[in-house]
Parts: sequence; structure tokens; C-alpha cells
Amino acid sequence: MAKRRRKQQTEFRRRTAPGAAPGTIVADPEAPKSALRLLAFGPDKVEERHLTSVDEIKPYLGDWPVLWVNIDGLGDLGVINALGEMFKLHRLALEDVVNVHQRAKVEPYPDNVYIVARMAEISQSRVGGDQLSMFVGKNFVITFQEHAGDCFDSVRDQVRNARGRVRSSGPDFLAYLLLDAVVDHYFPLLEQFGEIIEDLEDRVVENPHRLLIARVHETKHDLLVLRRSIWPLREAVHALYREPLSLVAEETRLHLRDTYDHTVQIIDLLETYRETASSLLDIYLSSLSNRMNEIMKVLTIIATIFIPLSWVAGVWGMNFQGGPEAPLNMPELRWALGYPLALTVMLLIVIAEVYFFWRKGWLKAMTPSGGEKKLSNGLPDSTEKK
Repeated sequence: MAKRRRKQQTEFRRRTAPGAAPGTIVADPEAPKSALRLLAFGPDKVEERHLTSVDEIKPYLGDWPVLWVNIDGLGDLGVINALGEMFKLHRLALEDVVNVHQRAKVEPYPDNVYIVARMAEISQSRVGGDQLSMFVGKNFVITFQEHAGDCFDSVRDQVRNARGRVRSSGPDFLAYLLLDAVVDHYFPLLEQFGEIIEDLEDRVVENPHRLLIARVHETKHDLLVLRRSIWPLREAVHALYREPLSLVAEETRLHLRDTYDHTVQIIDLLETYRETASSLLDIYLSSLSNRMNEIMKVLTIIATIFIPLSWVAGVWGMNFQGGPEAPLNMPELRWALGYPLALTVMLLIVIAEVYFFWRKGWLKAMTPSGGEKKLSNGLPDSTEKK
């Protein structure tokens, strides 16, 4: 099942036929039907409603400072084409909307700016995410999502309750809030991965098992998926606040710079976690090697103890009885105390060997002994004089 899920996540299919005209829009037949939601607001008023058709947007055009139209589901080409005609969205950008394999990017057009980002989430214990396509115009923001459900509840709450400066700002500030929500949503995911990696590290050290290797590889793959999503997003945010775009105000650029800093922090955490996950394999092999060394050490000590005992038992087990006719044979076979004497010799040999092993330090535990001075981290003090 794990291999099948991974194949579905990394699978790439482009529905446009090779050689098709630029701007050809072909929807995914399995994509959900489009659901429209409108959020119109200004400094003193706000209105939110669900729409059944694109024509219901027309009464709001020109009467509201900012229109936010959100579309959940990309299975209705009629809705996508109608929105493109109403807001003068370029056909090349609409083609990228329905082809949801796009990397995060910013593309300026004469009447609007097209922005692509990826919203990361954990679904069925694996990392995935939907493509967010956003058009920012003079007085509108249009967002296309693959499925219903997003991380924009906090943004909607700010608009409804007039928190912050979103109601008094333009569509560029709303676009900033949406991008910032997408970026900040990576932090809780990274916190979960931090806990997963810490747990894996403890389990690999304490009880290395081959099933842990599969979990380590899944974690590395998930981190790679996050990395492929956030690296282009950093470039896109950087382009928004660096390039001279007329639709982005200077005040919004300052806020975008903060979002850019968040992307850098996320990338730093991702690289740290990826390096730690990669080192878990080395830790696993080292733990296995240590366990094997301990097992071999115990078996070697046991075998070493029994080698001289086997020699003693073999010598007295040859049964060459002595007598006048065989003076070189074993006269002790006729001793009354021969058997207790042999056992006593074996016991003395065992005691001598155990004492020798103990003096050499071969029987000491792996943890520091009680007589060693320890530092605050539990390690022995290497600077203590012996």
C-alpha cells in the first residue's frame, strides 16, 4: 500500500494533447464540480454569500472596493471560462489553473497578476497538498482550489470582524494575507515532523527494527515533497516584493518581506530535518552493529569459558585405565575422589577466567560505572584525572 500511495502522489499526467494550441483548457474528468463563494468588503461593509453561477457576481462589480471570489473544485470548465471572460484572465494562466502540477510562481499580465502556491497538508499519514491559483487585479482577488477546505479561515475572520487593516486596504493586501496563511500553515506540519523524527531517533537507538527503515524512508519522502513545495514559493514571494508590480503597494511589500522570512525559516527547518532523517539510517546501522557486537561478546565469553572445560572433560573422558600392564595410562580413573577433583578443577578454571575477564574490563556494562564522574548530560568527564 505504501508504494501505491507514493506512486499516486508523484504521478504526473498532463491532459492537454501534445501540440495543442496554447491556452487550451482541459479539465480533469475526476475533478469535483466547482463551488463558488463570494466575499465582498470595504472599510464600512462586508457581504459574504455562496453563488450558484458566475452571473451573480455582476451586480458586485464596481460597487465594492475588493471582491474575493473563491472556487473550490476545477471540474466545471464553464465556470472557469466565464470567470476568465468577466475578469479578463489570460488563457495561458487559466490553462495552468486546471493543470495542477505547477510549481509556485508569479506571472504578471497586463490587467492582473497570476500567483501559484501549494497548500501543504497531511492526509492519511502522508504529505500532500492542493494547488492554489490566485489572480490579483485592481479590485478583485480570485482563488482556484482543487478541493474544498483550506487554511484561510483566519483571513475570512479578519475580513468579517474588521481585524487588522484588511478592510481598509486593497486586493494586494488580501493576496498577501492568503499567501501568508499558506506559508504559516507549513509550521504546524514541521512541528509534527520534528516529533516524528525525534521519536524515530529514540526507537532506532533503543530497539532498531527493520520496519523502522520503511518509516524513515517515508519521512524522508514526505520532507522532500514539502521541500519541492516551499522552495519555489520562496522565489515567488521574493518576486512579489522585489519586482516593480503596479498592483502591489509599498506597504504590502513590507509585509511580503516578512512572509519571505518565514519561507526562509521553513526551508532551514526542512533542511535540518532532512539531514537528521538521512542520518537515522546510519544510526540504525550503528545500533545494529553495537547490538551484534554485544551479542558476539557474550557468546565469545561463554565459548571461551567452556573451551578449557571441554578440554578437561575430554582428557578424563578417554577412559584409558592404568595398571601394571599400562603404566602410561590414566591411573586417576581408579581414584575414589577423581570425579569431585575434576569438577573442582573445572570450577577453579571458570573462576580464574571470569576474574581475568573482569580485570581486563570485558565484563563491564556499556553505561558508565558508579565511580565515574558524570557531566550534566550524563556522559563521563573525560577531563577527570585517572
